[in-house]
Amino acid sequence: MIYVTSLDEKSLIEEREVFSKTIDSAQIDEVIRVTDSITYQTMDGFGYTLTGGSALHIHKMSDTARAELLNELFSTSELGVSYLRLSIGASDLDAAPFSYNDLPKGETDERLEYFSLAQDTVHLVPVLKEILSINPDIKILGSPWSPPVWMKDNGDTRGGSLLPEYYKAYASYFVKYIKAMQAYGITIDAVTIQNEPLHPGNNPSLLMKAPEQAKFIKNHLGPLFKREGVETKIIIYDHNADRPDYPIEILNDPEAAQYIDGSAFHLYGGNINALQKVHDEHPDKNLYFTEQWVGAPGNFANELSWHTKNLIIGAPRNWSKTVLEWNLASDENQDPHTDRGGCDRCLGAVTITRDTVQREPAYYIIGQASKFVKPGSVRIASTMTDEIPNVAYKTPDGEIVVILQNTTETAKEIQVEINEANLLVKLNSGDIGTLVF
Repeated sequence: MIYVTSLDEKSLIEEREVFSKTIDSAQIDEVIRVTDSITYQTMDGFGYTLTGGSALHIHKMSDTARAELLNELFSTSELGVSYLRLSIGASDLDAAPFSYNDLPKGETDERLEYFSLAQDTVHLVPVLKEILSINPDIKILGSPWSPPVWMKDNGDTRGGSLLPEYYKAYASYFVKYIKAMQAYGITIDAVTIQNEPLHPGNNPSLLMKAPEQAKFIKNHLGPLFKREGVETKIIIYDHNADRPDYPIEILNDPEAAQYIDGSAFHLYGGNINALQKVHDEHPDKNLYFTEQWVGAPGNFANELSWHTKNLIIGAPRNWSKTVLEWNLASDENQDPHTDRGGCDRCLGAVTITRDTVQREPAYYIIGQASKFVKPGSVRIASTMTDEIPNVAYKTPDGEIVVILQNTTETAKEIQVEINEANLLVKLNSGDIGTLVF
């Protein structure tokens, strides 16, 4: 079968039959050869960031409507979202910035005696527990936007740097977060050190240059995780593909690298092929794609086309184990968001107005992959063409899944060769097709 989404929205992950047959080569525009004996990375999953605002909107739905939406998104027989990113403390899509250790001005708490996850227990934790009841195997990544203000040199949630004298306390802050979430039955599979460490203009945010991140990991966070038996992966960078030198510089330090699982990227700057450069320099380390927004009101055709080519196809072809879009849910006004730099045009994968759900471009961008490429799927070789970019996988069930995109202005007849089978696929201009064999 092939499942097609068209730029005009007339087909939305629409199931169509595909036939295996001898094909007259004169009818064929492109040939894609899939070779399952050549393997690359194993996929962790596809998904979104469950922001504080996303959790708020989902949690405020009626029990019935919320259960229906979460089942649609996370059930392995439905959209099959398999990976979530959380903010550690607030992101800019909370109503206001906060950390788990906020104190009156001038006070400090190096022993973290006042650490509290209370704010997350209002909406985020209940929603996460409901998601885990649907899909207990979902992987979760945590990313901080800012440390507690008292640890920073500017005394502000926005910008500033982490004071070296609080590196030890901040390492303990990560451990306390992981253990507090575990107490609610929520396993944090991985953490990044800082969301967008070279963008201190957001609220909250933190400037953290590569040498600082390396020192924090090798002297504090890595050794503390080891002492405490914390198995959560440590992932560095978590910013744009225009600075592959940042993670490479850290990974070139063997004292830091011993604790690091891999590097994470966004694509608000640079080219997705930069991930390949990091892989080539450090092939023993993993790569993750962790964030890309869709700007409201969202042009379906443009967003579907660009995100599919660069992220759904481009990121895995450059060794990424995940593809995550930005916020899972927002309301019709793209609220909430912080002041002084919070995103006021971040369109959710779903827009929630009370119990009404509108599915937006990111729903279909991720769904075209998450529904079929299950966690544990291995990327396999497929011939790449300029007109029909594609990526192929072998799933844990032994299926071959090929995601294809017709980037041309005309319909294309495509022959997909998988082992001994020749499959004829027709994609109209702009169509995205997921072939399952």
